[in-house]
Amino acid sequence: MEGRTTPVSSRVSPTDRIHAKIDALFAEDRELPEILEEVARLGAQVLLQSALEAEVTEFLGRDRYQRAASAGKQARPGSRNGYRQVTVKTTTGPVELARPKLRGTTEQFASRLFGKHVTKTNALEFLVIASFVRGLSTRDVEAALADALGDQAAISKSTVSTICAQIAKEYQVWAQRPLDDLALDYLFLDASFFRMHPGSPAEPVLAAWGITTEGKPVFVALAPGTGESTDAWADFLTDLNDRGLASPLLVISDGAKGLIAAIEQVYPAALRQRCTIHRLRIILAKTSRGMQGEIRDAYWKIFDTEDLETKPGPKLVEIIDKRIDEFAAKYRTLYPAAMKILLTDREGLTAYLRFPAEHHHRIRHSNFIERTFGETRRRAKVIGRFPGETSCINLVWAVLDRASRGWRGLTMTADGLRLLQDLRRTLFDPPRQLRPHTVAGTASSDHAEAVGAIA
Repeated sequence: MEGRTTPVSSRVSPTDRIHAKIDALFAEDRELPEILEEVARLGAQVLLQSALEAEVTEFLGRDRYQRAASAGKQARPGSRNGYRQVTVKTTTGPVELARPKLRGTTEQFASRLFGKHVTKTNALEFLVIASFVRGLSTRDVEAALADALGDQAAISKSTVSTICAQIAKEYQVWAQRPLDDLALDYLFLDASFFRMHPGSPAEPVLAAWGITTEGKPVFVALAPGTGESTDAWADFLTDLNDRGLASPLLVISDGAKGLIAAIEQVYPAALRQRCTIHRLRIILAKTSRGMQGEIRDAYWKIFDTEDLETKPGPKLVEIIDKRIDEFAAKYRTLYPAAMKILLTDREGLTAYLRFPAEHHHRIRHSNFIERTFGETRRRAKVIGRFPGETSCINLVWAVLDRASRGWRGLTMTADGLRLLQDLRRTLFDPPRQLRPHTVAGTASSDHAEAVGAIA
């Protein structure tokens, strides 16, 4: 560990400064993978900085700005006296921290977090894994840090508990928050599998995210699932309803039968879009390798509407349906199984065409979150298996929650907003069947015809 004295504002804690950097990073218009890597480093910096602050708090027996008299008998003489910038060298590069300085103490403060061999170890990675993944086991955290930093780096149980419990606490508050003030146009649903229990196969973690009526992205929900059955997904979606989430206009998902059945059960009035990317993957799996490039290009041409002047709606759906028929007819002889998959639930492939054209490329698939899930799975591979369900959920939520701050929203044009409003009225407040106006007991044929057109 290398150090230098640098003035740090006493009114803004180093931890708050790092949080501000994270917020600024998400405010930049950058690709998600780039943001994730930097957020991972800053998140680790937050954990390390929090650990240092927690050690000082434990040593003095009181928080920042708390007077010794109000802290009680556990308070020690002395006070905080600024910070000294230190650099921790790790396998991912140097990380700068603000190490607290003390004055007026009767005994010297020595950090137990960093041993003399810290510059030669992968301390950063071990602390992140220990804090995020092994949050339930203080003993495991201590063992991991001892392995990484040496015997001199033994960290106290109270410090470990403070760091690890914070993420679990944040998740619990988030998972139980009311959703009645959240109005969604689009709801995306997906699951990713992680190994959570000894001797058990990978189990699903169910996730929901969406786009609000203002075009803003939002991370809605995350929970472990007993499987991808109808009951598991229905319980997940029912919980959202119970917390006040109203039905979206469009639900986007893959083709899992249990998920589709749950969507139709819980959101019967909403339209449903099957992920076009998932569907293509299944089709390609049924075709020969040499033809996959041609099939892929022809498949995406089906949904290319840039050369069409037709506005979103039933007529556009009709045009794309015709293209699907032509595509299936062309390749049916060579790949009958693949074409059968294409034509199954075909209406689910074209529901997005009723929505604003500027949204089409984002709402025709559920891969909006897949790269983030992939990042979570990559980190999970470091330990192979989580020590429990809660630790898994804490890690997945922490990664997705931080990443969601960098998700980009959708552009809302005047024409698009009008179309969405019309769809909302049609789906959730359809015109009632009117009683035909009668004259002398005889129905007006013209009025009856108009009513039939509305119905």
